[in-house]
Amino acid sequence: MKRIKAIQVLLVIAVAFLAGYFFGVNKVNVEWKNYQPLLSVVSKEPPQGLTDINFTPFWSVWQKLYASYYDKTKLDPQKMLNGAISGMVQSIGDPFTVYLPPANNSDFKQGLAGQFSGIGAELGVKDKNIIVISPLDGSPAKRSGIRAGDIIAAVDGQTTAGWTIVQAVEKIRGPKGTTVTLSIFHKGSTEKQEIKITRDVITVKSVEMKFDKAECSGNSCKVITDAKGCTSNCVDFAYIRLSQFGDNTEKEWTNLIGSFAAKVHANKNVKGIVLDLRNNPGGYLSDAIFIASEFLDKGKTVVIEDPSSSLECDSGCKVKRQGELTSIPVVVLINKGSASASEIVAGALRDNNRGILVGETTFGKGTIQTAEDLGSGAGIHITIAKWLTPNGLWINEKGLTPDVTISLSEKEPDVDSQLEKAVFELLK
Repeated sequence: MKRIKAIQVLLVIAVAFLAGYFFGVNKVNVEWKNYQPLLSVVSKEPPQGLTDINFTPFWSVWQKLYASYYDKTKLDPQKMLNGAISGMVQSIGDPFTVYLPPANNSDFKQGLAGQFSGIGAELGVKDKNIIVISPLDGSPAKRSGIRAGDIIAAVDGQTTAGWTIVQAVEKIRGPKGTTVTLSIFHKGSTEKQEIKITRDVITVKSVEMKFDKAECSGNSCKVITDAKGCTSNCVDFAYIRLSQFGDNTEKEWTNLIGSFAAKVHANKNVKGIVLDLRNNPGGYLSDAIFIASEFLDKGKTVVIEDPSSSLECDSGCKVKRQGELTSIPVVVLINKGSASASEIVAGALRDNNRGILVGETTFGKGTIQTAEDLGSGAGIHITIAKWLTPNGLWINEKGLTPDVTISLSEKEPDVDSQLEKAVFELLK
């Protein structure tokens, strides 16, 4: 893949924190004197190719606001500038092409770094609603009953109608120990619920690897956590959980995989691996390729680029290293909270006949973004490509359909029926 200098290639979900509208072609310095703004505009010549852009209406509106608006204390020039930038980017109509003011850009980076203060839920936009892509494991959101696919109708009594992700994140995040009340519609329900959540510091560990047992008989298996109480027909399996594809994912994976893979190969009783990508909202494309390469032979395709896109994927999106787990049976767990990078990994393993998908249809995000800092702490994410699975499937807004469909039981919330089904599939 051609690397773009100083730009990280991301698969930002919903996740990501939306907003945008870059104030066009000018750099603006704002100072105040006697409660009036003094503007000095530098680099006011438009870039090549934009010489026909007329900014007269913009300045006319700016002047009229300052001349006529009754409450001058509401006229914050920096907020007005960010709002103008937001409007421009939003006009494209792509929820993943976003401008991030400094605070939101910082929040986004902290999330990928694995630590931030809030409720611990990845947000997205679907059908013009603010939705929960996935609550993070062990987070206040998950403990409070927030689920993947929930619609957030209001935050502290304020309707979210017309909100961007940035606005939602600004209202929902906050210091540890403070509270926020979300008005929630669970997926498929018409009954609104008010859920009060106490914020906390969220630390996201990307990778978990362990061994477990299941007691199998007939057409089902019962997972015995930590192998306690397994008496007969016990099946050993390896379990890998990926919660995101962030800054530390590759390092965490590399630190664990050597000894873990050695144990997998040494224990002939291990029937295979369950790769759990449920509620994984995505992250870096490079991490998705790296993880998929652990299970696929050299030269296999992980992801392909739609011909209409500008990213040169070619050999950069194929396996270029020798993986540790290329011959072990794999079942991949997915759900509606599995998005972007996790969809790439799941699609790559299925299309290369390395594993089947068990669970629920995924989120459906089939585009790639670049993330670039703009200076002064702000940033911008721009959609630069459409990605397809190795078999040429574009899953955008449709998601990956599992080979074996199974939902968690609301009547038995402590039973992971999806995991148990995945273990059973390893025995076939």
